[in-house]
Amino acid sequence: MNERILISGASIAGLTLAHWLARHGFQPTVVERASALRAGGNGVDVRDDAVAVVERMGLMPQVRELATDVHGMKFVDAADRAIARIDTRDPGSVEIMRGDLVALLHEVTGDVEILFGDSVHALEQDQDGVTVTFQHAPARRFDLVVGADGMHSSVRRLAFGPEERFVAFKDHYFAFANADAALGEDRWVTMFNTPGKMTGIYRSGNHAQAKAYFMFRSTPLDHDHRDVAEHKRLVSAAFAADTSWRTRELLDSALADPDFYFDALGQVRMDSWSTGRIALVGDAAWCASPASGAGAELALVGAYRLAGELAAAGGDHRVAFARYDAVHRPLVERKQQIGPNVRLMVPKTEGGRCVRDAFARLPLLKAVGAVERRLQARNTRPLRDYRRAA
Repeated sequence: MNERILISGASIAGLTLAHWLARHGFQPTVVERASALRAGGNGVDVRDDAVAVVERMGLMPQVRELATDVHGMKFVDAADRAIARIDTRDPGSVEIMRGDLVALLHEVTGDVEILFGDSVHALEQDQDGVTVTFQHAPARRFDLVVGADGMHSSVRRLAFGPEERFVAFKDHYFAFANADAALGEDRWVTMFNTPGKMTGIYRSGNHAQAKAYFMFRSTPLDHDHRDVAEHKRLVSAAFAADTSWRTRELLDSALADPDFYFDALGQVRMDSWSTGRIALVGDAAWCASPASGAGAELALVGAYRLAGELAAAGGDHRVAFARYDAVHRPLVERKQQIGPNVRLMVPKTEGGRCVRDAFARLPLLKAVGAVERRLQARNTRPLRDYRRAA
């Protein structure tokens, strides 16, 4: 029942969903706007239930082998003197570069059909299926369609309505791109702040390439989220007056990167992740924002649950979509409570930066994090093994 399933998006959520649907006996097809897998990106965390998902996919040894080996965050002054450090290492999680994780997920999708360089242009559903019109390929019929195409999801726009109904702007914009590794300390994320702004460099212990990071407070900016040249102009303008620390060097390095990435800090909030035969997964459904640090975790677990509930319901999307929403929403709601993360990275004022630095020098943060993880583990139900239920 409902075997032919189109997935829009070949990133973490889309490829994880394709893998588990195929293992459960469905026939997934993936369509991806890019001409190939997106190799870039920042570090992402595989933690908590996501570890179990990756283990069940047989990928955990490879994920650990490709771990970034980053110790934590270091805050510096204009003279590059370390003001405070926060050790973020967690024995229960593994950080891996997003591109490395996507490549591993692609390896285990088997012979699943992937249409690169194309996208969903129109959707027309009826009681028997969904007619999908592509930007380039001929129209096709599918039993179900799943949007795994990010915060700016085309599937969500076509099936649920305009983006502004679901995306909440969180007062900041961010960017990252390749950077000269000599500008940062090995195994640390080094951050420099001026009021309302952050410039940083990410140095993985297991990767030669470093990443430059920028974040700034702003009112909403009118821009095209796919226009990279415009993105570079916006970031250049935001940091035009910043000449202290290594801001100019990092900015010059980042602006030379053709894979420069820029977006608003936002969250997606929806009352339902499905309508009829169309559903959403990953950032398209619930983006918690990069400040949450939970994007990969939610994508892996959510895609696993969606595929599993479809298998457990014998392909009945009406039953499966409701169960998927009910079992996954509590985790999403917890992770969308990002708390002080943004204020920690981008203090609004100079006084706020001083308070942050003093707070960061205390061992309190690591202790609080450990307590929070223990409480979450106590209150979280074990991840269902759908391999037995299907």
